[in-house]
Amino acid sequence: MKHYFHGGIHPADGTDKLLSNQKPIRIYRPKIVEISMKQSPGSVCEAIVKKGDRVSRGDLIGEPKRFGGANIHASISGMVIDVRIDSVSFSQDIEIVVIEADDKEEPEYPTGDYEERLLDLSDYSKDMIIAKMKDGGLTGLGGAGFPTYIKYETKEKISHVLINAAECEPYLTCDHMLMLEHSYAIINGVLLLVKASGAEKALICLEDNKQDAAQVMERIISDKDLPIEIKILPTRYPQGGERQLVEATLGMEVPAGQLPASIGVIINNVGTAKALADIVLGDRPLISRLVTVTGKVKDQGNYLVPIGTRYSELIGASGGFTADISRVIEGGPMTGTCLQIGGSHEELTGSISKVTSGLLVLEDEQKDETPCIRCGECERVCPAGLAPFKIDFAAIENDISLCDKLYATECISCGCCSYVCPAKRELAYRITEAKKEIFKLRWESNK
Repeated sequence: MKHYFHGGIHPADGTDKLLSNQKPIRIYRPKIVEISMKQSPGSVCEAIVKKGDRVSRGDLIGEPKRFGGANIHASISGMVIDVRIDSVSFSQDIEIVVIEADDKEEPEYPTGDYEERLLDLSDYSKDMIIAKMKDGGLTGLGGAGFPTYIKYETKEKISHVLINAAECEPYLTCDHMLMLEHSYAIINGVLLLVKASGAEKALICLEDNKQDAAQVMERIISDKDLPIEIKILPTRYPQGGERQLVEATLGMEVPAGQLPASIGVIINNVGTAKALADIVLGDRPLISRLVTVTGKVKDQGNYLVPIGTRYSELIGASGGFTADISRVIEGGPMTGTCLQIGGSHEELTGSISKVTSGLLVLEDEQKDETPCIRCGECERVCPAGLAPFKIDFAAIENDISLCDKLYATECISCGCCSYVCPAKRELAYRITEAKKEIFKLRWESNK
């Protein structure tokens, strides 16, 4: 029986993916990295190195300051030439560790057996795998950046691990290429996740626009009697949302306000599975990731880069902008963060983090909001089953209590509502801001 999630849209025709999903992965080695001690929204670390220290690739350089953080490691070997402070939102001062590489070019890690064949993992216990997740700084590589070990310390009985390989955001292809070029490592990583969870089975969930990757993985697991199944889903955004993936694959719903573990499910990105194999079987922490650089650049592709690679440098390696007035987005066009509007790529600030799946350059377009026409289209496509136009009205009136009553906290910020709105209203943005305010008020009331 096929299951589908509620709502959703088709925001692209496939030509966006074709810009980068036919090109082999490229390795990029920067001379300098700028590693932020904030690698995801909820993760802030404290630098344990200082200017003048020499570090080797893989050395621990940042430790969590509170719950929700994950270890940060040096992504290249060299000298710490600065530890500067950057001020960000919510009055946080974030340390940036700047490392300059040694003059001698650093060799790549040797290819391990886990990259070429399935390994016997019987000697790896649940506790050992979880400890290595923690030590290696493993976080979700799909966008949220939550420390993976915390998911696996749950007391809930887990029946399924879902491997999110949907990559439903337009333009992004890094997960697709990862599956094509590192399939054995991914399968070994998935088997480690199954052991760590005690689950009966893992489902590797792909959209049907990635049949080539599905075939590669199916050939590896076929006739092996492994607790892994390849699940092909219709191409529909936001297929990769946690709740949507559970509904589409298992026909179950995650109760409002609860995590998937409450119904026996843990979800990890396919890149996280590969990174776990690197940590446990390759003995290297999470210090690099695959990033799609695409859109209005001269040479689109997927780059394997050290964490801390500067945005400007990576865009430069892709040939720079081809749009007269560009909008640069970290991530995909639906849920990504705008980094810059106009200007040159050399003026772009910031660096690749553990959650940077892509750098997307688009032609900037002016959009003017007009009054809501009450068409209800936003409500029809909302995968969370909300009424976005109602929450939007409440948010404009700054009625946070009403936003809460309308379940704004269940919004997954996918952007479907804004995409289909004929009045071009910034529904997703205002609802997301209202959601943040609700959580902030709840936190303050519980202090």
